[in-house]
Amino acid sequence: MADTDSVLELRAGFGLGRITALIRVEGRPLGVVANNPEYLGGAIDSDGADKAARFLQLCDAHDIPILTLCDTPGFMVGPEAEQTAQVRHFSRLFVTGASLTVPFFTMVLRKGYGLGSQAMAGGSFRSPLFIVAWPSGELGAMGLEGAVRLGFRRELDAVEDKEEREALFQSMVERAYQQGKALNVATAFEIDDVIDPVDSRHRIVEALRTVPTPAPRSGKKRSCIDTW
Repeated sequence: MADTDSVLELRAGFGLGRITALIRVEGRPLGVVANNPEYLGGAIDSDGADKAARFLQLCDAHDIPILTLCDTPGFMVGPEAEQTAQVRHFSRLFVTGASLTVPFFTMVLRKGYGLGSQAMAGGSFRSPLFIVAWPSGELGAMGLEGAVRLGFRRELDAVEDKEEREALFQSMVERAYQQGKALNVATAFEIDDVIDPVDSRHRIVEALRTVPTPAPRSGKKRSCIDTW
């Protein structure tokens, strides 16, 4: 997506579940926040939330448009995650996302589940100037296996035979995946479009062309950027 030799990754050794980088697309600067599915499956932990929130502030302070590449099963949960004061860290993404004044775009590459996916879209799928998905996109309120186990617990428990219960579970999961595919979600206008991955750069370029170049400023846009 980026111009050749234009990618500058920031803080690569911290918050490994998130990738933050400055790039150029046809010479225009762009900040990129992406999930890293090789770490925690792309789930957002406290360090990753802090890393992304500060990067969003950095881009906003310097009038740099932002692109988020979403591939996350959501926020990390469980006792270990809760020991990191996760709610306080996770909420920074929503507060910072809501305060952005620069153009903001979102692409769902694969997984887009729960509040984690909303955080990748600035707090709401209505926030970005565009939100599109690749055909591989999957969207839902939570991981589909967990959603089936919770939502259909009575139906599953009513089946005594383990093999029959597993077969019923798998059929329910498959139906949920079909309903959560990007193409189906787009028909309900939850996202703007489903695109061929090869067209990703073109979509970014067209969006950037609609954004006016910010006027020179004599003062600071933000009073400060969070320290570490």
